[in-house]
Amino acid sequence: MSRKTSAKKNFKEKIYTAGLGRMIRYMDKDPEKNIPKVLHWIEKSGRVKDQVAACREAFESKDSNWNKLLMSFWTDIDDGERLTLFENFIVNSNILGGERRDKTREKEGCSVPWAILMDPTSACNLHCTGCWAADYGNKLNMTLDELDSIITQGEKMGIYMYIYSGGEPLVRKKDIITLCEMHPDCQFLAFTNATLIDEQFANEMLRVRNFVPAISVEGFEAETDFRRGEGTYQKVIQAMELLKRKKLVFGISCCYTSKNIEVIGSEAYFDKMIDLGAKFAWFFTYIPVGKDAVPELMATPEQREFMFHQIRAFRETKPLFTMDFWNDGQYVNGCIAGGKDYLHINANGDIEPCAFIHYSDSNIREKTLLEAFKSPLFMAYHNNQPFNDNLLRPCPLLDNPEKLRMMVEQTGAKSTDMQSPESVEDLTAKTKAAAEAWAPVADKLWNTCVKGDGPCASCQTPCRVAKNK
Repeated sequence: MSRKTSAKKNFKEKIYTAGLGRMIRYMDKDPEKNIPKVLHWIEKSGRVKDQVAACREAFESKDSNWNKLLMSFWTDIDDGERLTLFENFIVNSNILGGERRDKTREKEGCSVPWAILMDPTSACNLHCTGCWAADYGNKLNMTLDELDSIITQGEKMGIYMYIYSGGEPLVRKKDIITLCEMHPDCQFLAFTNATLIDEQFANEMLRVRNFVPAISVEGFEAETDFRRGEGTYQKVIQAMELLKRKKLVFGISCCYTSKNIEVIGSEAYFDKMIDLGAKFAWFFTYIPVGKDAVPELMATPEQREFMFHQIRAFRETKPLFTMDFWNDGQYVNGCIAGGKDYLHINANGDIEPCAFIHYSDSNIREKTLLEAFKSPLFMAYHNNQPFNDNLLRPCPLLDNPEKLRMMVEQTGAKSTDMQSPESVEDLTAKTKAAAEAWAPVADKLWNTCVKGDGPCASCQTPCRVAKNK
């Protein structure tokens, strides 16, 4: 099998990519002086204009947290890894890939995602409380050829961002590194418990340069070990210390629950993760999916509002790039699933709208990616998004369960749970009360923090900077 099967770039794309690559290297020579110049040029090019303008303005304030975060990539990160990350993420995934995706969307009349989340395996070395992965057992795997095919098909449509979940994806460490070698123009990331990251794997990451771990942490030691098992937190810390010593990029993935939210949302927690070397933090709220789900772990409306304010406040003060996949709907026009910005492929090859929506009408072993994007379920997502005019109520499961029920029933999508299939009625029944309780809180936040002219009355934090643009 070829070690480089990336989709070929046409002449125009090659010239454009080469030019952007030179700009990144120019930025590398004197980042403090040249970064604003490069950002200004990218801003003028038109794509991701608003995002780049915000980055440029933030960077030009020398004392800002964003300036500190960006400059840390020159002090904390290996030169080769930094260059590869910028080229694959900025040039390939967002600029070049964005043009390809737009052309495919216009031609095919369907969604084409920015990223594909996929499970190389359902196997996991941990058994976390309330995790649906435990339902799958340790028997499901996609082959290396199947994973390669997904990436190759995606590249042709402009998808250069691939994220692994599971199970524990690093059970397949060798294949993950092989895929990095085979697709050097792509950026790979994995949600991982980090307990399998060792010196040898860190050296392989440093060699291929296009793989970044997002390490699952549930808080400090007590909170992490509560869900993931005794001793897990110390193994996570050891992995972070190793990655920091190797000057490798990594971030954290945090699931906030009713039991850990005060810790996850604390300044001490943010500061600790930054000190350990994390450059980004992806926040999720607990969703009661699967037969072993624990609905009591769902955050209350008051707790979800707490995280809304905390993440926005720290986003303006801490050198850490943060995303909250339920409370940041205003920035991405609601739900990102169903191929709009991402989709999920499980270890059985089932193509699902979302990692939390275990229903499908397509399988990668029977359909191409494009055929799946045009399937009834994915077109139902395409035609119904956003699911709510209030973009702080983005999710068709947690915030608008009647929308998920309608789409699954109308398209005939089937449960993809291998051991305990869950009807959409049973699943949405678990979130109905939470959706009803969150609605008035979300409406208050939408009308004050997002659409209002000043800081919201309830917190007086920099929520005003989060206006929907």
